[in-house]
Amino acid sequence: MEATGTNLDLLFRMMSASTERARVIASNIANENTPGYRRQVLRFEDLLRDASKQGRTDLERISATVEEDTLTPARPDGNNVTLELELNASRQNRLLYETYASIMQTHFELLRAGIESGR
Repeated sequence: MEATGTNLDLLFRMMSASTERARVIASNIANENTPGYRRQVLRFEDLLRDASKQGRTDLERISATVEEDTLTPARPDGNNVTLELELNASRQNRLLYETYASIMQTHFELLRAGIESGR
């Protein structure tokens, strides 16, 4: 049962990161015309993937981080927000969230089916 609890906790954290990423994207869009503003990105899934590839087992210690995007080129005013990039990031984030929610729904449906079959 511990593995299920750990997996469910990880899924909640992934959904939470997706929610926070939506906030970061909205902030980027709101600051599209602010001179000197630097685009922010939220990293979580890639941190989990990297830790997993390294064989780490302390995935519960990994948390989402907001970082400045240093790869996207800036305009002459120093701002590096591109509306098209933000809209694409928003769509991808929405798909991630929907996937996480679907996995969670399936998990609870399986639990319910197991409980009902045990009656």
